[in-house]
Amino acid sequence: MTSIGTGYDLSASTYSPDGRIFQVEYASKAVDNSGTSIGLRVKDGVVLAVEKLVHSKLLVPGANRRIQTVDQHIGLASSGLLADGRHLANRARDEAANYRDNYREPGPLKALADRIGLYVQAYTLYSSVRPFGCSTILGGIDKNGPSIYVIEPSGVFYLKLSELTTREAVFEAARIIHLVHDDAKEKEFELEMSWIGDETNGRHVPVPRTFLRKRTGKQGKH
Repeated sequence: MTSIGTGYDLSASTYSPDGRIFQVEYASKAVDNSGTSIGLRVKDGVVLAVEKLVHSKLLVPGANRRIQTVDQHIGLASSGLLADGRHLANRARDEAANYRDNYREPGPLKALADRIGLYVQAYTLYSSVRPFGCSTILGGIDKNGPSIYVIEPSGVFYLKLSELTTREAVFEAARIIHLVHDDAKEKEFELEMSWIGDETNGRHVPVPRTFLRKRTGKQGKH
């Protein structure tokens, strides 16, 4: 019995006979069709980088950012549907602000990832809503040190690790983004990057473009 085209993809709350939820798979496909996002957790911080495809020459450079600041010590990068990523960034800011109000201290990254993961997973339970068509990377530094969590459209979140310095990670992330971009098949893109670590006094800020140009010779736009 085939599951494709038999009505099992009309609702996120319906399983196919072989145990699949097609709308969640479609949401993951929206992520695959988007630009690449990279998060590197290193010895002294976190680096986020995004390949932001430029779909129209009328767009102002730097607009429609895919890297957002959630709290002073936490950043968020997203791939997939831009509006969905922006909505999750706003939700993450609300969760971080609520934690500060209740406990009078910055929230741990794991607690925020857990809350956002539960929020995303709730949108896979009801037929009246659709799953989020984006995958997000939460990176930051808390009392446990630097860490990164990835949140998928299904609501699953997991931890990523690496052993570089933030400066090394900046150039490695830029190298990977330029490596995976296919100039022959894809549109122009802007390279967005941010970092958190000793270089920034534990604050989430964009990587200075002059810093990247000095070491890579690239302008951050192709």
